[in-house]
Amino acid sequence: MSILEVCNLRKEYRSFLLDDVSFSLEEGKITGFIGRNGAGKSTTLKSLFGFVRPDGGSVEFFGKPFKSNEDEIKRRTGFLLGEVNYYAGKKISAITRVTKPFFSTWDDAAYEKYSKMFSLDENKKPSELSAGMKVKYSLALALSHGAELLILDEPTSGLDPFSRDELLEIFGDLCREGKTLLFSTHITSDLMRCADNIIYIKKGRIIYDGDMNAYTDGYRVVEFDEANELPHEKLIGARREKSGYSALIRAEDVDEKTQCRAATLEEIMLHIEREDKT
Repeated sequence: MSILEVCNLRKEYRSFLLDDVSFSLEEGKITGFIGRNGAGKSTTLKSLFGFVRPDGGSVEFFGKPFKSNEDEIKRRTGFLLGEVNYYAGKKISAITRVTKPFFSTWDDAAYEKYSKMFSLDENKKPSELSAGMKVKYSLALALSHGAELLILDEPTSGLDPFSRDELLEIFGDLCREGKTLLFSTHITSDLMRCADNIIYIKKGRIIYDGDMNAYTDGYRVVEFDEANELPHEKLIGARREKSGYSALIRAEDVDEKTQCRAATLEEIMLHIEREDKT
Protein backbone atom coordinates (compact mmCIF):
# COMPACT_ATOMS: atom_id res chain seq x y z
CA MET A 1 0.00 0.00 0.00
CA SER A 2 1.24 3.49 -0.84
CA ILE A 3 1.35 5.71 2.22
CA LEU A 4 0.40 8.68 0.01
CA GLU A 5 -1.39 8.45 -3.34
CA VAL A 6 -1.94 11.58 -5.42
CA CYS A 7 -4.04 11.21 -8.56
CA ASN A 8 -4.61 13.84 -11.27
CA LEU A 9 -4.16 16.82 -8.96
CA ARG A 10 -4.92 20.01 -10.86
CA LYS A 11 -4.70 23.70 -9.94
CA GLU A 12 -5.05 26.52 -12.44
CA TYR A 13 -3.83 30.05 -11.91
CA ARG A 14 -3.81 32.91 -14.38
CA SER A 15 -0.19 32.29 -15.34
CA PHE A 16 0.44 28.73 -14.09
CA LEU A 17 -1.14 25.30 -14.37
CA LEU A 18 -0.53 22.36 -12.08
CA ASP A 19 -1.44 19.76 -14.66
CA ASP A 20 -2.86 16.38 -13.56
CA VAL A 21 -0.11 15.67 -11.04
CA SER A 22 0.05 12.02 -9.96
CA PHE A 23 2.58 10.23 -7.75
CA SER A 24 2.82 7.86 -4.80
CA LEU A 25 5.13 7.34 -1.83
CA GLU A 26 6.62 4.08 -0.64
CA GLU A 27 6.30 3.48 3.07
CA GLY A 28 9.57 3.70 5.01
CA LYS A 29 11.42 5.46 2.18
CA ILE A 30 12.88 8.93 1.68
CA THR A 31 11.60 10.66 -1.45
CA GLY A 32 13.02 13.89 -2.83
CA PHE A 33 10.76 16.34 -4.67
CA ILE A 34 12.73 18.31 -7.26
CA GLY A 35 12.14 20.96 -9.90
CA ARG A 36 13.18 24.52 -10.56
CA ASN A 37 11.61 27.57 -8.89
CA GLY A 38 8.02 27.99 -10.03
CA ALA A 39 7.67 24.40 -11.27
CA GLY A 40 4.86 23.65 -8.81
CA LYS A 41 6.53 21.99 -5.82
CA SER A 42 5.08 24.22 -3.08
CA THR A 43 1.67 24.37 -4.77
CA THR A 44 1.58 20.58 -4.86
CA LEU A 45 2.59 20.17 -1.22
CA LYS A 46 0.11 22.79 -0.01
CA SER A 47 -2.65 21.17 -2.08
CA LEU A 48 -2.16 17.87 -0.25
CA PHE A 49 -3.48 19.40 2.98
CA GLY A 50 -5.96 21.89 1.54
CA PHE A 51 -3.84 24.99 2.15
CA VAL A 52 -4.30 25.47 -1.59
CA ARG A 53 -7.66 24.27 -2.88
CA PRO A 54 -7.09 22.16 -6.01
CA ASP A 55 -9.45 22.36 -8.97
CA GLY A 56 -9.45 18.60 -9.46
CA GLY A 57 -7.89 15.29 -8.50
CA SER A 58 -7.74 13.20 -5.34
CA VAL A 59 -5.37 12.72 -2.41
CA GLU A 60 -5.26 9.65 -0.17
CA PHE A 61 -3.11 9.16 2.92
CA PHE A 62 -2.74 5.64 4.35
CA GLY A 63 -5.37 4.45 1.86
CA LYS A 64 -7.96 6.99 3.07
CA PRO A 65 -9.30 10.10 1.29
CA PHE A 66 -8.02 13.28 2.91
CA LYS A 67 -11.32 15.17 2.77
CA SER A 68 -13.26 12.65 4.87
CA ASN A 69 -10.42 11.70 7.23
CA GLU A 70 -8.70 15.03 7.78
CA ASP A 71 -8.35 14.87 11.58
CA GLU A 72 -6.87 11.35 11.63
CA ILE A 73 -4.51 12.10 8.74
CA LYS A 74 -3.22 15.30 10.36
CA ARG A 75 -2.47 13.33 13.54
CA ARG A 76 -0.47 10.79 11.53
CA THR A 77 1.46 13.30 9.44
CA GLY A 78 3.81 16.21 9.98
CA PHE A 79 3.92 19.07 7.48
CA LEU A 80 6.83 21.48 7.79
CA LEU A 81 6.67 24.61 5.69
CA GLY A 82 10.07 26.18 6.24
CA GLU A 83 11.12 27.49 9.64
CA VAL A 84 9.21 27.84 12.89
CA ASN A 85 8.33 31.54 12.95
CA TYR A 86 5.24 31.52 15.14
CA TYR A 87 5.50 32.74 18.76
CA ALA A 88 9.03 33.91 18.00
CA GLY A 89 9.32 35.58 21.40
CA LYS A 90 8.05 32.65 23.48
CA LYS A 91 10.22 29.93 24.97
CA ILE A 92 10.16 26.53 23.31
CA SER A 93 8.77 25.01 26.49
CA ALA A 94 5.76 27.36 26.33
CA ILE A 95 5.12 26.62 22.64
CA THR A 96 5.22 22.91 23.36
CA ARG A 97 2.68 23.28 26.20
CA VAL A 98 0.32 25.12 23.83
CA THR A 99 0.79 22.52 21.07
CA LYS A 100 0.25 19.35 23.13
CA PRO A 101 -3.52 19.63 23.72
CA PHE A 102 -4.23 19.71 19.97
CA PHE A 103 -3.10 16.08 19.63
CA SER A 104 -4.76 13.22 21.46
CA THR A 105 -1.80 11.05 20.43
CA TRP A 106 0.81 13.31 22.05
CA ASP A 107 3.57 11.30 23.76
CA ASP A 108 5.68 13.11 26.38
CA ALA A 109 8.26 10.32 26.35
CA ALA A 110 8.67 10.69 22.59
CA TYR A 111 9.08 14.45 22.92
CA GLU A 112 11.73 13.94 25.58
CA LYS A 113 13.51 11.43 23.34
CA TYR A 114 13.63 13.70 20.30
CA SER A 115 14.44 16.82 22.33
CA LYS A 116 17.48 15.02 23.65
CA MET A 117 18.36 13.56 20.23
CA PHE A 118 18.19 17.03 18.63
CA SER A 119 19.87 18.81 21.58
CA LEU A 120 16.98 21.26 22.00
CA ASP A 121 17.20 23.92 24.71
CA GLU A 122 13.71 24.35 26.16
CA ASN A 123 14.57 27.80 27.50
CA LYS A 124 15.41 29.25 24.11
CA LYS A 125 12.97 31.13 21.88
CA PRO A 126 12.51 30.44 18.12
CA SER A 127 14.05 33.85 17.45
CA GLU A 128 17.21 32.61 19.16
CA LEU A 129 17.47 29.36 17.20
CA SER A 130 19.55 28.75 14.10
CA ALA A 131 17.73 27.71 10.93
CA GLY A 132 18.79 24.11 11.48
CA MET A 133 17.55 24.05 15.08
CA LYS A 134 14.19 25.46 13.98
CA VAL A 135 13.78 22.53 11.61
CA LYS A 136 14.77 20.10 14.39
CA TYR A 137 12.20 21.62 16.74
CA SER A 138 9.49 21.28 14.09
CA LEU A 139 10.48 17.64 13.63
CA ALA A 140 10.35 17.04 17.40
CA LEU A 141 6.80 18.42 17.58
CA ALA A 142 5.64 16.32 14.62
CA LEU A 143 7.23 13.12 15.87
CA SER A 144 5.84 13.59 19.39
CA HIS A 145 2.27 13.25 18.18
CA GLY A 146 3.11 10.05 16.33
CA ALA A 147 3.61 11.32 12.78
CA GLU A 148 4.32 8.39 10.47
CA LEU A 149 4.75 10.57 7.37
CA LEU A 150 6.83 13.76 7.30
CA ILE A 151 6.41 16.23 4.43
CA LEU A 152 8.97 19.03 4.40
CA ASP A 153 9.28 22.02 2.08
CA GLU A 154 12.94 23.00 1.56
CA PRO A 155 14.12 21.85 5.03
CA THR A 156 17.84 22.20 4.21
CA SER A 157 17.60 25.56 2.45
CA GLY A 158 19.96 28.15 3.92
CA LEU A 159 21.79 25.69 6.15
CA ASP A 160 25.57 25.48 6.26
CA PRO A 161 27.11 22.22 4.96
CA PHE A 162 27.61 20.74 8.44
CA SER A 163 24.02 21.49 9.54
CA ARG A 164 22.68 20.03 6.30
CA ASP A 165 24.77 16.90 6.78
CA GLU A 166 23.53 16.55 10.35
CA LEU A 167 19.90 16.93 9.27
CA LEU A 168 20.32 14.32 6.53
CA GLU A 169 21.67 11.90 9.13
CA ILE A 170 18.52 12.52 11.17
CA PHE A 171 16.37 11.80 8.11
CA GLY A 172 18.19 8.51 7.67
CA ASP A 173 17.66 7.61 11.34
CA LEU A 174 13.94 8.41 11.08
CA CYS A 175 13.64 6.26 7.97
CA ARG A 176 15.26 3.36 9.81
CA GLU A 177 12.63 3.84 12.54
CA GLY A 178 9.99 3.22 9.87
CA LYS A 179 9.03 6.83 9.14
CA THR A 180 8.32 7.97 5.57
CA LEU A 181 9.75 11.28 4.35
CA LEU A 182 8.98 13.51 1.39
CA PHE A 183 11.00 16.70 1.08
CA SER A 184 11.43 19.28 -1.62
CA THR A 185 14.88 20.68 -2.29
CA HIS A 186 17.08 22.42 -4.83
CA ILE A 187 20.19 20.85 -3.33
CA THR A 188 20.41 17.67 -5.37
CA SER A 189 23.58 16.52 -3.60
CA ASP A 190 21.43 16.09 -0.47
CA LEU A 191 19.25 13.63 -2.35
CA MET A 192 22.27 11.73 -3.65
CA ARG A 193 23.20 11.32 -0.01
CA CYS A 194 19.92 10.10 1.47
CA ALA A 195 16.99 9.64 -0.96
CA ASP A 196 15.61 6.33 -2.19
CA ASN A 197 13.20 7.82 -4.72
CA ILE A 198 12.60 11.12 -6.47
CA ILE A 199 9.64 12.96 -7.94
CA TYR A 200 10.61 15.45 -10.65
CA ILE A 201 8.16 18.20 -11.61
CA LYS A 202 8.66 20.47 -14.62
CA LYS A 203 6.29 23.27 -15.60
CA GLY A 204 3.51 21.85 -13.47
CA ARG A 205 3.79 18.26 -14.73
CA ILE A 206 5.44 15.21 -13.17
CA ILE A 207 8.09 13.91 -15.55
CA TYR A 208 9.49 11.19 -13.27
CA ASP A 209 8.37 9.33 -10.15
CA GLY A 210 10.48 6.40 -9.04
CA ASP A 211 13.84 5.06 -7.95
CA MET A 212 16.55 7.72 -7.91
CA ASN A 213 19.43 5.47 -8.92
CA ALA A 214 17.41 4.06 -11.82
CA TYR A 215 16.81 7.61 -13.00
CA THR A 216 20.45 8.71 -12.89
CA ASP A 217 21.55 5.42 -14.46
CA GLY A 218 19.34 6.20 -17.43
CA TYR A 219 21.47 9.15 -18.58
CA ARG A 220 25.04 9.95 -19.58
CA VAL A 221 26.94 13.23 -20.09
CA VAL A 222 28.67 13.89 -23.41
CA GLU A 223 31.44 16.53 -23.46
CA PHE A 224 32.85 18.25 -26.57
CA ASP A 225 34.90 21.32 -27.52
CA GLU A 226 32.64 23.13 -30.00
CA ALA A 227 28.85 23.48 -30.11
CA ASN A 228 28.74 22.03 -33.62
CA GLU A 229 31.41 19.38 -33.12
CA LEU A 230 29.10 16.52 -32.23
CA PRO A 231 25.77 16.95 -34.00
CA HIS A 232 23.39 14.38 -32.62
CA GLU A 233 19.61 14.60 -32.68
CA LYS A 234 19.42 12.68 -29.42
CA LEU A 235 21.50 15.11 -27.34
CA ILE A 236 19.54 16.90 -24.64
CA GLY A 237 20.06 20.48 -23.42
CA ALA A 238 23.58 21.35 -24.62
CA ARG A 239 25.18 23.91 -22.30
CA ARG A 240 28.43 25.86 -22.22
CA GLU A 241 31.00 24.75 -19.65
CA LYS A 242 34.20 26.42 -18.44
CA SER A 243 35.98 24.63 -21.27
CA GLY A 244 33.80 23.50 -24.17
CA TYR A 245 30.25 22.16 -24.01
CA SER A 246 28.29 19.33 -22.46
CA ALA A 247 24.99 17.65 -23.24
CA LEU A 248 22.87 14.84 -21.90
CA ILE A 249 22.08 11.62 -23.72
CA ARG A 250 19.90 8.71 -22.66
CA ALA A 251 21.88 5.60 -21.83
CA GLU A 252 19.87 3.60 -24.36
CA ASP A 253 21.01 5.95 -27.14
CA VAL A 254 24.74 5.54 -26.44
CA ASP A 255 26.65 3.67 -29.14
CA GLU A 256 30.27 2.53 -29.42
CA LYS A 257 31.37 5.84 -30.93
CA THR A 258 29.90 8.00 -28.17
CA GLN A 259 32.35 9.03 -25.47
CA CYS A 260 30.44 9.77 -22.30
CA ARG A 261 30.43 9.49 -18.53
CA ALA A 262 27.94 8.94 -15.71
CA ALA A 263 25.58 11.84 -14.94
CA THR A 264 24.78 13.28 -11.53
CA LEU A 265 21.23 14.23 -10.61
CA GLU A 266 22.18 17.92 -10.78
CA GLU A 267 23.62 17.54 -14.28
CA ILE A 268 20.47 15.76 -15.43
CA MET A 269 18.32 18.59 -14.11
CA LEU A 270 20.50 21.29 -15.65
CA HIS A 271 20.33 19.75 -19.10
CA ILE A 272 16.67 18.76 -18.99
CA GLU A 273 15.65 22.25 -17.90
CA ARG A 274 17.55 23.64 -20.91
CA GLU A 275 15.97 21.14 -23.28
CA ASP A 276 13.31 23.54 -24.55
CA LYS A 277 15.96 26.13 -25.45
CA THR A 278 18.02 23.85 -27.69
